[in-house]
Amino acid sequence: MSATTHEALSSFTDSSSLSNSWLLASDAVRRDKERNLPTNLASKVSHRYSANSFKLHRLPTPRPGQVVGLVGTNCIRKSTALKILAGNLKPNLGRYDLQNYFTKVLEDNLKALIKPQYVDHIPKALKGAPTVNEMLDSRPERDNKEEIVEALQLREVLTREVQQLSGGELQRFAIAMSCIRKVDVYMFDEPSSYLDIKQRLEAAKVIRSLLTPDCYVIAVEHDLSVLDYLSDFVCCLYGKPSMYGVVTMPFSVREGINIFLDGFIPTENLRFREDSLSFKMVETAEELIVDKTRRYAYPSMTKTLGGFKLTVQAGEFTDSEIIVMLGENGTGKTTFVRLLAGDTPDVEVDKQSWALSLKPQTISPKFPGTVRMLLLKQIKAAFMHPQSNTDVMKPMAIEAIIDQDVKTLSGGELQRVAIVLCLGKPNVSLYLIDEPSSFLDSEQRIIASKVIKRFILHAKKTAFIIEHDFIMATYLADRVIVFEGQPAVTATATPPQTLLSGMNKFLSSLEITFRRDPTNYRPRVNKLNSVKDREQNVGRRAITSSLKIKSWFACVLAARRLLDEGA
Repeated sequence: MSATTHEALSSFTDSSSLSNSWLLASDAVRRDKERNLPTNLASKVSHRYSANSFKLHRLPTPRPGQVVGLVGTNCIRKSTALKILAGNLKPNLGRYDLQNYFTKVLEDNLKALIKPQYVDHIPKALKGAPTVNEMLDSRPERDNKEEIVEALQLREVLTREVQQLSGGELQRFAIAMSCIRKVDVYMFDEPSSYLDIKQRLEAAKVIRSLLTPDCYVIAVEHDLSVLDYLSDFVCCLYGKPSMYGVVTMPFSVREGINIFLDGFIPTENLRFREDSLSFKMVETAEELIVDKTRRYAYPSMTKTLGGFKLTVQAGEFTDSEIIVMLGENGTGKTTFVRLLAGDTPDVEVDKQSWALSLKPQTISPKFPGTVRMLLLKQIKAAFMHPQSNTDVMKPMAIEAIIDQDVKTLSGGELQRVAIVLCLGKPNVSLYLIDEPSSFLDSEQRIIASKVIKRFILHAKKTAFIIEHDFIMATYLADRVIVFEGQPAVTATATPPQTLLSGMNKFLSSLEITFRRDPTNYRPRVNKLNSVKDREQNVGRRAITSSLKIKSWFACVLAARRLLDEGA
């Protein structure tokens, strides 16, 4: 027993201090139990690049006929683990608990493929200028091309050259190229990148359709709702980025994701993160007592871009409010953001002129200097302010990259800097943030969501946010705008509506149902035709408000009403 615990227990001197002493002792004992912290292990090393460089401890354990999901922070070498399991990288150290699997790989009894993480590199690796259809016809091993093309919405781009595809089209093309192959081990590295919510769930369905009793499927994914929907069990990865990474033993999907969010592995009695990550909308009633007396409005607008037309219905918003825009790719969400930013609509008299700060969808670093120099030049007042450092800079981990050249930053590092720049711009009333979760890992997405929500609430400003990560979108949203229509042809943006009605309207178009995790309140997608999914689809016919169908949203709104009444 530690000295702290002994001191706490010895303080039971009289009955009046019994309660406080017991609490002190309990807290000390809990700290003793959680004394195991992540360390740079000396054993179970699977791979090391060179002397004194990154080490990977243990490997994920594939299971035939099931999907194993991998979740962890960036730079923990999840992709390295995939390369080792695929046989593309020979592990050079350690012992393995995957003897049967590797025996089959070494004897060429298992063929494996990896859907790459960076799909934007695919066109550079191709010789000539092949079309999508030509590439799909070059590997007809499973006789399922038509089903895959239909499910991944590739029909419209079959005659297009691969070099001409957008990011989302490249991702769907890469998944399709993997799914038409007949191999024993399928590996998908971040299959949801660049895809909208509907496309992510369709891609998950396609990947799960590959399962057979003797087939292995492994997926690395940062979108926790997609990981939950896709996986049968989960391995967490923890450690120190660019130093070492450790793979946990497999857990059930719910348990594995909750362990990652909690930052504590009960089977190893080890805490790898100081704070737990929770999806509670509010911690206290005071967080809901905000001034929303100022109201603003924008008119009905239309914008025509080539063969695409966006119709924006008139709407209004208040300060201290976040409005999330939901819709498929190609329905005009970024076009709407540009209209609010001052782009000219079809009728010029409707042009908007807000004092705003914009974080664009694509970030192209051109600044010739360090992150510190960029922040001092663009947002000096916020950079020097102690409150901004505490609420924004520190949680976004800017200090770790402050002296790096902007042009050398990774995608996730650039995203964090862009969010800080957007929130730090002075004298604005409207923040337009386009896909803040791009390139961020699961942990960084939750932290970024909390930073943005707290900033907008305390600054008494308004934010319009485009987000495809469903968990991040639902955490951020006070109200939602739903974009409906045919992608790339015509679309309509509804006025801002309540979280419940807007989400139910959007989810009904996706034909999916949700439930709430009782531990950390995260929304969980019910697997297609599962017991929960069938029960809630039966409830859909009986309850027109869909409160039963999407219980997570109902619980959120009920909690908000109770807090309002208590305040």
